[in-house]
Amino acid sequence: MIRSQASGEKGFLDARKLKIAREAQVQDGGLQQVARELGFDSEEAALEAVGQALGMEMVDLTKVKTDLEVLRRFPIKLIHRHMVFPIEQDGQSLVLAIGNPFDLHALDAVGAATGLSIVPVVAIPSELAKLVKAHLGVGAETVDGLLAQSEDREAGVEVLDDLEWDHSEASEMAQEASVVRLVNEILTEAIEARASDIHIEAQEEGMKVRYRIDGVLQKQPMPPEINRFQSAIISRLKIMARLNIAEKRVPQDGRIKLKVQGREVDIRLSIIPMLHGEGVVMRILDKDRMNFSLRGIGMDEDIYAQFGKLISLPHGIILVTGPTGSGKTTTLYSALNEIKSEDTKIITTEDPIEYQLNGINQIQVHTKVGLTFAASLRAILRHDPDVVLVGEIRDLETAENAVQASLTGHLVFSTLHTNDASGAFMRLADMGVEPFLVCSTVEGVMAQRLVRTLCQECREQYAPRREDLPDDFPWEEFMETAGGQLYRANGCRSCRGTGYAGRRGIYELLIANDEIRALASERTGSHIVKQAAVRSGMRTLRSHGWLKAIQGATTVDEVLRVTKAD
Repeated sequence: MIRSQASGEKGFLDARKLKIAREAQVQDGGLQQVARELGFDSEEAALEAVGQALGMEMVDLTKVKTDLEVLRRFPIKLIHRHMVFPIEQDGQSLVLAIGNPFDLHALDAVGAATGLSIVPVVAIPSELAKLVKAHLGVGAETVDGLLAQSEDREAGVEVLDDLEWDHSEASEMAQEASVVRLVNEILTEAIEARASDIHIEAQEEGMKVRYRIDGVLQKQPMPPEINRFQSAIISRLKIMARLNIAEKRVPQDGRIKLKVQGREVDIRLSIIPMLHGEGVVMRILDKDRMNFSLRGIGMDEDIYAQFGKLISLPHGIILVTGPTGSGKTTTLYSALNEIKSEDTKIITTEDPIEYQLNGINQIQVHTKVGLTFAASLRAILRHDPDVVLVGEIRDLETAENAVQASLTGHLVFSTLHTNDASGAFMRLADMGVEPFLVCSTVEGVMAQRLVRTLCQECREQYAPRREDLPDDFPWEEFMETAGGQLYRANGCRSCRGTGYAGRRGIYELLIANDEIRALASERTGSHIVKQAAVRSGMRTLRSHGWLKAIQGATTVDEVLRVTKAD
């Protein structure tokens, strides 16, 4: 194997430049756009410096002779998915060319698939693409090679519902073994990567697949030839969700129940017609990964104690607020699990029911037949419940029914879409609920966000300068408790090069006291209510985020990403 000697440039890449390089690899697939910013005249020189920083040598693929026997034994799907190429094998060691030196997941995947010790070398992405095309061709052979390696996936994915399809051309294509394997591959990869959502998007240049992992979308490499399967893939998903495959003009929603490698997984599917074709988003609900307990979701002891008192009240309204995907449903389910018992009847009305909970009665909202949140809540009250959960308060009728349920001795849980806890009172009043009813029934409001937690294997400690931190960062508390040391994301094999592993909640718990009730009854602005709550001891989302950063659980960048200054 011949190493590259072309660059001749040496340069030190600090953590900031490595971060720029990592982001460029994700967004642009190479370093050409940021080479100058990194201090180099060419992409090759920048890539060689990144490789040196990560302990990888550079390889000149134009001077490499491919070992066809090694290539024949190598899983073709890994070449297309991760843009890697096997160079040579020496005993149990495999030299592997990789275009993105930050893609440690690729190295793990190849090592697991081949059982060999991987020696990664860095190659220019454009040269790597030429080498792949030269040996594997363009067109049907590429996807056929991918599909040929995917047969194990078909056995690993089982659809639990009976499938129905007609004998139209679209339906027949969707049931072909190759399409079934492709769809199973997409689903299995997402579940193994701990993705919460799968986005299949129709773009002018073809189909794009992205997974949302720990709240952040990540593009998945796909061979361009997969575009010819686009309509068949969407038709297959429609069949799995029991939707109308012939209807491509209006949005459709459905649900898929799967068993993937022995685990039951629910998938909520939404399809919307767009400019270049139908767009698909699938929410993955993996029961085995969920831990519905307040301690299990990472709630701090002080918040756990206060929230525990709230959910033990005999009556009143408890609200959880935050944007979509901030963990509101998980918090509510955890609260219900905490208080459920044989002498308490709990009924929920949800749209949709995300997880089935033992010991709790759950109602699925069906708006088309008139079973709305408001209608189901009225019916629930005739079933003698002690605790009621309303999936979301969206309108005046639902809000009034929730207030009425609270006034008649029931404990009501629900969610609202507000930016913080103090805005919940004004939001209900804006819906049309009388302010005196709002202030007399709402006992507490929990606002929350999810921040990514640092990978404990590779997090990097550093001493920040005061001027590099936001103005509202609690510098004095930081210096006193953390000794002037914070942590930042780095990236390793365990976290797939992202620097983060998992997420945890940050919380803002407002407990209604006499002062807050008085302000709410007068329809006072939410910022005044917030100031009163802070005086009463409430910690804001931002301040709780700073606490987590100081403790080393997350980074300053993550806190800035999900919160705004108070």
